Amino acid sequence: MDLNLLVALDALLQDNSVTKAAERLGTSPAAASRKLSTLRRVVGDPLLVRAGQEMVPTPRALELKAEVRALLDQSEAMLKPHRTLEVAALRRTFSVQASELLLADVAGALSGRLRAEAPDVDVVFLSEAFENTPALRRGLVDVELGVLGHLDPETRSEQLVTVRLLGAARKDHPLFDGPIDARRFAEADHIGISRTGKRHGPIDTALAKQGLRRNVAVVVPSHTGGMLLARGTDLVCLTIAATNADLPGAVEALGLRTFPIPLDLPAVEIGMAWHPTHDADPAHRWFRGHIRSTLTRSAAP
Repeated sequence: MDLNLLVALDALLQDNSVTKAAERLGTSPAAASRKLSTLRRVVGDPLLVRAGQEMVPTPRALELKAEVRALLDQSEAMLKPHRTLEVAALRRTFSVQASELLLADVAGALSGRLRAEAPDVDVVFLSEAFENTPALRRGLVDVELGVLGHLDPETRSEQLVTVRLLGAARKDHPLFDGPIDARRFAEADHIGISRTGKRHGPIDTALAKQGLRRNVAVVVPSHTGGMLLARGTDLVCLTIAATNADLPGAVEALGLRTFPIPLDLPAVEIGMAWHPTHDADPAHRWFRGHIRSTLTRSAAP
């Protein structure tokens, strides 16, 4: 059905006149008359009938008048640009898929920022198990936060901060008894972090270039598990430099000590990704803005 007929019907019923309806529609009386003929055929009712020099609506037209006006009002409201976002009144739950390494530094600061402006906004942090899945596309995740490199072609992304990869061990680990060079680093027993049991990565490649090889004694599926294990053993784990200088990171909270890895390793790029369906959503833009400011402010030198 041609929904433009509703606009024509509304114009005809407002003034009960083909001539005035033509003026409302910005068209000719002949074109408005043709619209009336089409409407009569579609509705199965004359709608407007001649009464002397005027036209008067039929009972069916009177029934339709208010309904048609209401439909057009709803349509106009639907197609208008978003109203100004009232952040304080916002009630919404956002989901973020984030690396464990970021949670301790980011979750508290981000939550505090959000609740200061919008007390009824909640955040659900989801695990890295949602990586390499269509979670963003399906709307299961609002924002993916971390190292990005497996995104769908249409996904929007933004790099936020660059952080260093660090080693971590218990504070009284023998490794801290002297300068930590590549050889001493390789001689330590290491904890691998992999959900799939992977034992080798960029560190092993960099060591191999120097003719060195490390022993990955244990592989655990999470960074938290790795740090808890390192806290009570002589094993060395990996972490990233704290992204929020205002809060104690997970490494410090667990009583671990970090050290620069004595290898030429690429920096870790932390970014956020979201699906383009949320591009124009004012609330989603507001949320992404707080993620951006939380990370970029806290990571500033």
